[in-house]
This record gives sequence, C-alpha cells and structure tokens, in this order.
Amino acid sequence: MTYVTKIYMPDKEKFKAYIDGIYESGWLTNNGPLVQELEKKLEEYLGVKNLLCVSSGTDALQLAYRILEMEGEVITTPFSFVATTSAIAVEGLTPVFADIDSDSFNIDPKNIEDTVNEKTCAIAPCHVFGNACQIDEIDKIAKKHDLKVVYDASHAFDVQYKDKHILNYGDISTISFHATKMFQTIEGGAIIIKDDALYEKAKLVRNYGSSGPDSVSMLGVNAKMNEMEAAMGLCMLEEEDIIQKERKESHEFYTAQLKEYIQLQKKNEHATQSYSYFPVVFKSEDEMNKVRESLLEQDIAARQYFKPSLDTLPYVEHRKVMTNSRDIASRILVIPMHSGVEPKVSEIIIKTLKRS
Repeated sequence: MTYVTKIYMPDKEKFKAYIDGIYESGWLTNNGPLVQELEKKLEEYLGVKNLLCVSSGTDALQLAYRILEMEGEVITTPFSFVATTSAIAVEGLTPVFADIDSDSFNIDPKNIEDTVNEKTCAIAPCHVFGNACQIDEIDKIAKKHDLKVVYDASHAFDVQYKDKHILNYGDISTISFHATKMFQTIEGGAIIIKDDALYEKAKLVRNYGSSGPDSVSMLGVNAKMNEMEAAMGLCMLEEEDIIQKERKESHEFYTAQLKEYIQLQKKNEHATQSYSYFPVVFKSEDEMNKVRESLLEQDIAARQYFKPSLDTLPYVEHRKVMTNSRDIASRILVIPMHSGVEPKVSEIIIKTLKRS
C-alpha cells in the first residue's frame, strides 16, 4: 500500500552515534545538550531567532496561547488539522471561524475583518499545506484592532515569504516536527517568538514554570523535547536538502501533468513553494469518492485532508456555516508525494486523475 505520507529515516549510523552519546551521558530530557544544539542549528538554518523545541506542534500552539495570557475569542480557520482549533479551546479561549478562500484554501482576510468584535483577542491563521497566508493583509487587520497573531505553520518548514522565512511573521509562529513531516523529530515541534521577554517566559512555562532546582515562578506545563527526538532532528537537518530536492521533483512532475485537468491549490505569489503535500480538488464529492475508491483498489491510499471542516466540531460554537471550507473539505484529496512513491505508482495516480 502506498500512503499519502512516508516517514523519512535518516542515516542509521549517524543516529546511532547520537544515541551512543546519550547512553554515555545519561541525559535523556530536561533541556539536554542535543535539544540546545538543535535549537541553535534550526535558528541558523531557518533564519529565525527565539526558537524553542517542544514535545509536539500542538503543544507549541497551546504554549503560545498560554504565554500570551489572553481572554476572549480567537479568529481562526475552519480548514486545517483539528489541533489548530483544539489548542485554542483547551487554553480556555473561544475559537471563532472566518471562512477560507476557495482557491488558496487559506483563511480569507475579508472574512477576518467581518468577524472581529469587542471580544476578539487574536487571529490564528494556518499556512494550509505550507501555502503562505496573505500575511500583509492579516497584519494590517491585527494592527488596526490591536490583536495578536499566532500562525500555525505546521506544514511550512521550507517556505520563504518576501525573502524571509515564514516563521518570522506574526507575534508567534509554531511548527510541527511530527514523524510524517518533511522535517521530523519523531514527535515534536517548535515555537518561534518575536518578543524577547515572551521567549524567556516560554522557557519557564515549557518546564512546569520552574525557574531553578528549588523554585517555581509561574504556572507551567511539561512541553519539553527529549534527547532522542533531538538526535533524530540533528540527523534530519543534515539531509534536509536531499529531502527537499526529492519532494520538489515529485511536486513539479505532478503539477506539470495535472494542472490542465484538475483544480490545484493557488499559491501565494510572494512566497516560495512548499513541497509538503499535493492536494487536488474535484468537481463534486461523488467524483472524489470514485477516484479515491479507484486508487484504493490499486493499493494507493489518498486522504481527504482536511475533513471535517472544523466549524462542525461538537465542542465549538456554531455561529455561522463556513460554506467554502465545507465545500472544499467534501471535494479534496491529498495524493501520495514523497521519495517512497515508485514511478509506476505516480503513473497510476496521474492516469486515474486525468480520467476523472
């Protein structure tokens, strides 16, 4: 079976060398030397500052809301993985949805502006499939209404926006390093914080609020990355250029073959292309289902990312139907695109989609 994602495993001997070092030191967690090394190398590689590695992309989002200490409503996208919404709700804030643009799949700034009210405290967009949001427009709205901006950049490890890495934008950006991502640390993620004081606060909150061996200065959580995960990340970083090259080749091949036959995601012209996922949108849900079943019969498992539309979740307020999000969620498929996809499988996928 060929799946949408396949975990990239770096050189085993390099990873083993790091593990041997962990055994020698006996240091498994609690801000170990490998975590610190990974944070520094990621800051250099990505061109960002104030990067903290954490235990998951979801923890990165929750940590963002916790350190900002906000109350009220957060305007967010209904078209993303569920963690984008659940992190808001878990931290005692109210997720309020603004519908997406049907071409880019990202939250539409016009709908953000229409949703702002006196209870709004922040905007939480997602760069869906690594496609950069309309950052300048969102920034204008945030400044106009004095709102914080927390970007979910889970899929955007490889994206530049206007000659800077996309993680530099917003008050806070978060990213996932889950095993299926282009850059992975088994589990894990990172939070990138613009304000230096908030960055220092996040260090404490990430570790139970502890400011020393015998002191706790604030309420915190356990969101630490461990040394095994950091070792995987250090190995991955050495091979990241290879991974991106393979993904780029696959992405460009699919695009050239399919752009005249099916709806593809419209990319932000001010940003570089992400090669994390390859979504396609069909004319109807029935057509999508037929193609998905046809692929499955040929041992190819395409996925309906993202479904359900998050405005249908049982634990959120149902204020307004997110028409565009629900529509795209019903007609979208993400097809396998990674180094593990054999040429004959790619040919089957292309032929099946063209017949649709």
